[in-house]
Amino acid sequence: MRVKHLIGLGAVASLALLVGCDMTTDKSSLLESENIELRDQLGTQDRALEAAYADLKEANRTIRELEDQFTAAPQTVSISTSRGTAFDGIEGVSTSVSGRDVTVTVSSDVLFDSGRTSLKSNARSSLNQVANVLKSSYPGKTVRVIGHTDSDPIRKSGHKSNHHLGFERGYAVREYLISCGVDPADVSIMSYGPDMAMDTKSRSRRVEIVVAE
Repeated sequence: MRVKHLIGLGAVASLALLVGCDMTTDKSSLLESENIELRDQLGTQDRALEAAYADLKEANRTIRELEDQFTAAPQTVSISTSRGTAFDGIEGVSTSVSGRDVTVTVSSDVLFDSGRTSLKSNARSSLNQVANVLKSSYPGKTVRVIGHTDSDPIRKSGHKSNHHLGFERGYAVREYLISCGVDPADVSIMSYGPDMAMDTKSRSRRVEIVVAE
C-alpha cells in the first residue's frame, strides 16, 4: 500500500510539473508575441519619423531657395506704384495715388485771387470736370476737400489766420462741387493752412480733393 501511495504521489507531481511547464510555455509565447507586436509598432513609428524628417529637410531646402530668390528680387525687379486716374487730363489739375486714396490738387492761384475765397470764373470749368468724374467714377465715395496756404502772415485779407483762409477756400470748392451734383453727404472740409507747405509759396497755396477708394 505504501508503494502504491508513493507511486501515486509521483504521478501527481509529474502532472503538476507538466501543467506548470505548459503554463510557462504559454506565458513565454504570449510575451514573445507582445514583443514582436511592439517591435513592429516601433519600426512603423521609426519609418514614419524618417519620412517626416525627409519632408522637413525638403521643406527647409525650398524655404532657403525662396529666401534666396526674395533677397535677389530687389536687385532685378522694378515695381511701379503709379497709375492713371479718371482725373488725368483736366486743365490746372494734378493727381497722385497713395494706397487707395486719389488726391486731386488744384493750385489756389488757379482757383482764387490773392487773399480771396471767391472762385475765379475760369476755374469753374476745371471743377465742373472734377465733379463729373466724382459722380461717374467715384459715386458714394468719401471726399475730403483740404485747403492749404503759404506761411505768409495774414495782413490785408481780413481772415483771422491762414487756417481760416484755407478753410474758406476749401468750403468754396466744396459748395461748387455740390452745386454740380456731388452728394453733400460724401464731402467734408479740412484746413491745414500753412502746416503742410510745399517747396514754393505758389505750390503751397492749393486745394486738395482726396477721394478714398
